[in-house]
Amino acid sequence: MNGTDAVWAVGRLTIGSLVKALAPLRVYGADNVPRNGGVVLALNHFSWLDVPAFGAASPRNVYFLAKAELHDIPLMGPFIRSFGTYAVRRGESDREAVRQMRRCVQDGNTLGLFAEGTRQRAGVPGEVKPGAAMVALHEQVPVVPAAVHGTQYWKPGNFHPVTVVWGRPVVFDAKPNGKAYREVSTELQRRIHGLWRFLVDTHALGRPQHAVPPA
Repeated sequence: MNGTDAVWAVGRLTIGSLVKALAPLRVYGADNVPRNGGVVLALNHFSWLDVPAFGAASPRNVYFLAKAELHDIPLMGPFIRSFGTYAVRRGESDREAVRQMRRCVQDGNTLGLFAEGTRQRAGVPGEVKPGAAMVALHEQVPVVPAAVHGTQYWKPGNFHPVTVVWGRPVVFDAKPNGKAYREVSTELQRRIHGLWRFLVDTHALGRPQHAVPPA
């Protein structure tokens, strides 16, 4: 066990337990996340709560990507880096971030990318950007699309339930180029939006324990 694994073990017992208690968490499709090898998680994003929610819902430790400004905040920066979080400069080409993302999956780790690039303040999933497609195509690793619902409504004290669903892993067989990035991103967007609509429906039904995620 390395240092990052040790931090995750403690985090699951502390932060993970808090998430499950304060934003009652239900998870569907956890078996869809490969247990070994490099993998990209393509996630939707509503709230800061998404990070601990996806982290608690994931059967594997997740190396998230976060905007560089968070890494510069005293205490916050060292804290998120202790979980293996990478920094990215949004709105510009960041070759170092790309190198780190590719190295992450090359090393057999789980890379967590908020596929839309930023929080969706309207409360519905948005357009998927090409980052997940780029890493997956260059490294030929599976992508697991996933969605979260409920974090856009959660506030301290309201205990709004939060649900995560993991879709089936998919490997895209295409030569890495701009056209392929767009096509793969469009497909990931279709899958993420479909998973999110599944969550909306399951919330309306009271979140039945054994609901089956869409293919």
